[in-house]
Amino acid sequence: MCSIMSAMSSSRFPAVVDDVTVRLIAAVVLVIGVVALGTQQWWLYAVLAVDFTLRAALGPKASPLALLVSRWIRPAVPAAKRPTAGPPKRFAATIGAVMTVAATALWIVHLATGSGAAITAVVVIGAIMVLFPLLEAAFGLCVGCRLFAVLMRLGLVPEEVCLDCADITRRRAPQTVG
Repeated sequence: MCSIMSAMSSSRFPAVVDDVTVRLIAAVVLVIGVVALGTQQWWLYAVLAVDFTLRAALGPKASPLALLVSRWIRPAVPAAKRPTAGPPKRFAATIGAVMTVAATALWIVHLATGSGAAITAVVVIGAIMVLFPLLEAAFGLCVGCRLFAVLMRLGLVPEEVCLDCADITRRRAPQTVG
């Protein structure tokens, strides 16, 4: 686990991200998740899996959804930027990648075998992939970030992975001159 977390600290994922943009990305993921679940278009989980994997591995500049939000949606939202620590958001994207890759694999198993258990698991994952982005988009509650914080408190994620997470005083508002 520590080698994974060490790799996380040296990635291209930004140390600080805009929370407003993150919540807007979650809203887009929510819409895709609702459409997938409501219409049983399980192939949409493969689309999400690619996006989450690119975002977790290479950062938001590699994510088609993050680029869409950053270029087209975020500029239309008048809210001021709200900086937040990047590593917990990357961890959350990694959870999204794992969940959607699993849903995609289970959907393929269902296609190959007709397994009802596989499609039931896809639906359960689909429900989670609606709930988690809903919590982020509507309430700013990032489940992956909360889990990241627990892992830090337990010492499973070293402090150097996210210095802003470990030291709240680093988040003070910028000092104004004059």
